[in-house]
Amino acid sequence: MISDRAKKGSDRVPQRCLMYATGVDPSDMNRPYIGIASSFTDLVPGHIDMRDLERHIEKGIHTGGGRSFIFGVPALCDGIAMGHLGMHYSLPLRELIADSIESVARAHALDGIVLLTDCDKITPGMLIAAARLDIPAIVVTAGPMHSGFYKGKRLSLVRDTFEAMAQRDKGELSEEELKELEIRACPGPGSCQGLYTANTMAILTEVMGMTLPFGGTALAAQAERFRIAFNAGIKIVELVKKGITARHFMNENAFHNAIVVDLALGGSTNTALHLPAIAHAAGVDLPLEKFDELGKEVPHIANLRPGGEYFMEDLHNAGGVPAVLNLIKRFLKDNPTASGWSVMEIAERFKPVDIGIDILRPVDNPFHKEGGIAVLKGNLAPDGSVIKIAAVSEKMRYFKGKARVFNSEEEAMEAIKNKQIKCGDVVVIRYEGPKGGPGMREMLAPTSAIMGQGLGECVALITDGRFSGGTRGPAIGHISPEAAAGGPIALVEDGDEILIDIDNRKLELLVSEEELERRRANWKPIEPKIKTGWLARYSKLVKSANTGAILE
Repeated sequence: MISDRAKKGSDRVPQRCLMYATGVDPSDMNRPYIGIASSFTDLVPGHIDMRDLERHIEKGIHTGGGRSFIFGVPALCDGIAMGHLGMHYSLPLRELIADSIESVARAHALDGIVLLTDCDKITPGMLIAAARLDIPAIVVTAGPMHSGFYKGKRLSLVRDTFEAMAQRDKGELSEEELKELEIRACPGPGSCQGLYTANTMAILTEVMGMTLPFGGTALAAQAERFRIAFNAGIKIVELVKKGITARHFMNENAFHNAIVVDLALGGSTNTALHLPAIAHAAGVDLPLEKFDELGKEVPHIANLRPGGEYFMEDLHNAGGVPAVLNLIKRFLKDNPTASGWSVMEIAERFKPVDIGIDILRPVDNPFHKEGGIAVLKGNLAPDGSVIKIAAVSEKMRYFKGKARVFNSEEEAMEAIKNKQIKCGDVVVIRYEGPKGGPGMREMLAPTSAIMGQGLGECVALITDGRFSGGTRGPAIGHISPEAAAGGPIALVEDGDEILIDIDNRKLELLVSEEELERRRANWKPIEPKIKTGWLARYSKLVKSANTGAILE
C-alpha cells in the first residue's frame, strides 16, 4: 500500500508515534489509509450539511476495512461572491483546491481518497486533484437544494432573486414581494436548484464514473444521499484493494460521454473550462472544438432551468443520470465506473420514469436538434468563444448590433441599471478574462439584469469573462484570446457593428482589417486590477479560457 511508505519499517517509529497521537490504533497499521477531503463550511449553502455526510463516509470506510482521515479544503459560494471583489477568487480557487489535496495526499501517503464536494469550482478542483494523483478516488457530492415556494409557485435562486431585482426596478414586483422571494427562494442545504454549474459538474462526475449512480441528482440532506455516502466509503476501500485508480475511469471515453450528456441536458458553459482542465490533469487531449463537433450531433433533450422550466428534483424523480444515459446511449462510449457497472450497463438497467411533466424527451423528439453549447469563432474570437444555445431564443440566433464597450463588469452594470442599454446593443465586457480579471469573473448580474428588463430578445452580451450556469439569453463568454492578452476584443470601440451567427458558428467584428491593424498598433493594456497577493501571481501563470484556464 502507498501508506506503507509512512507507517511500515523499523525506521518509521517517529511517524507511527505521531499517527498514534491522532488516535490511530496499532491494528489500523494494516488497513488502507483513506483520506476524506471535505469542503465543509458554514459559509456555503451547498456545504453546510457535510458533517453528516462525513460520518456516513467514515462508516462506509470502516465497514469496508479501511481507516479514514478527514482533512479540510476551502469552498466559496459563487452566488455570495458575485458582483464584488470576491468573484475574482472563484475560478482561481479551483487550482488551490487541487494543489491542497495533492499536497495532503502525497505528504501523508494516502492509499485512496473520497472527495466530498458540491459547489461550482470545488468539484472540478477535486477532480483535477484525483486525475493528477491517479490514486483510487471517488466523489461524493452533497446534492441539489430543494426548490423554494411562494404564492403557489416553485422558486429557484437565479430566476427568483437575480432576475427579480430587475423586475422590481420595472415595477413588476413590489419591495415586499422581493423580500419574500429573498427569504423563500433557497430554503435550505444544497447546490442551487437548476442545471447551473454545480449541478452540471455533479452530473458529469457521475457520467465519468467517479461517483455512484444517482450521486449527481439525489437531493441534499435526504436519506438517499447518506446511503450514497456510506456506499462510497465501502467502494473506495474496494478500489484500493483492487488497485483501480482515478484515470481508469477518467479516460478519453469518459470525457466524450461527459460532453455528450452536457450537450444533451444543456448544462453550464463553465464545463467548457472545467472538462478541458480535468482532462489536461488526466493526460487526455480535449480541445474546445470537441464541444461543437459533438454539439452538431447530440440533440438537447432536457427542459431544465435556467433555459427551461424544471428543477433538479424533477430530473432526479424522472430517473436521474441513468435515465439520461438510457435516452442517449447511441451517442455514448462504454466505459467503467466506480459502481462496478459500465456506462452501458447503467444505461440498460435504468429507464426514464414518467412523472407527468415534459422534462426529458427521446432523441427523435428533442427540444432542440443541436446540443446545448456551441463554440463560435471569427475575427473577434480567433481561439473560440462559448454560448449556451439551449437558453437562447430563435430570434437571437442571428443578430447584428452596435457595440457598447466596458472595461469591467461594474461599468457595464452601472449602464444597465441606469437603463442606458437599448435594443440593438451588444454589451461588450472586457478585461475580465482569466488574466485580465484576474480570475475570469461570472457575469450573472449583468445578464440577469438584461433578462429582467425584458431585453433578452434584442440585446446581446459578449465577454472574455464567463457566465454563471444560471445565465440565460444571448450571452457569449470565454472570448479567446482575452483583452489582457491583446486579443481582438481589446480593439472594439463604441458603435462598432458586431455579428453573432449561431447557426454558422460565427462571431465577427465588422471592421476592416486595416482599421484593426491601426488600432492594434496603438493598443496598450490597461493597468492590472489587482497587483498583490495570490491573484497577482495567478494572473501571471494562467492561460487563455480556450485551454480551460489551466496554469502554466
